[in-house]
Amino acid sequence: MPSVTEHYESHLAPIYVWMAGGIDAALARGRAEVEAACPRPSSVQWAVDLGAGFGMHAIPLADIGYSVLAIDSSGMLLDVIRTHACAKPILTVQDDLLSFKSHLTAPAALILCMGDTLTHLTDRQSVERLITEVAEMLVHGGSFIVTFRDYSTPLVGPSRFIPVRSDSNRILTCFLEYEDETVTVHDILHERADSEWRLRVSAYRKLRLSPDWVIRALVARGFLVVREQGPAGMVRLVATHPL
Repeated sequence: MPSVTEHYESHLAPIYVWMAGGIDAALARGRAEVEAACPRPSSVQWAVDLGAGFGMHAIPLADIGYSVLAIDSSGMLLDVIRTHACAKPILTVQDDLLSFKSHLTAPAALILCMGDTLTHLTDRQSVERLITEVAEMLVHGGSFIVTFRDYSTPLVGPSRFIPVRSDSNRILTCFLEYEDETVTVHDILHERADSEWRLRVSAYRKLRLSPDWVIRALVARGFLVVREQGPAGMVRLVATHPL
């Protein structure tokens, strides 16, 4: 089975902006999320966007005054940030998100792990390591904001088929298969080429993380945590590093 990086680079990255409804619509949603959840910087401060993708949150963060470290494993998606960021203070880095510490020159005031990025880590030990390193690299009083899907309760039957997006030339559907600790996501892509439809399928594993488990892991590392309703049915946790 492909790794997360392999799956994105060969299957999802080329259509990711399309999946999100186009760059303008995606940035508008990102701005709304940033406005709803992220504190504005009182001075020039670092924000880190873990799994930044094409800049849905990194670009709005720069717009409100942060210097942004945008880290992602996909060079193709980071190229979209470079195209649309213009002269905004965004440093794009192609690397594993667990390596973010090596690219920071000073503690950050804000660290984001948005979308469903947290579940892309390989195991719970990696999630705990990430939380530990986030705690180490935040200024006192800084915030770690994470959104993810709660896969702890399996979907059954036809509800495991999830339509993502479609238009006259492309249809993307997900199918979920549940294991004890993970869920396998099959991305089923139909694309029209001339008068024919062509099928491409790829799959990768996500972690089944319950919100309660993530909250316990955050609290164990000293965070004060508020649970909120995130976008598109996701859970949003706002974790504050105590003063």
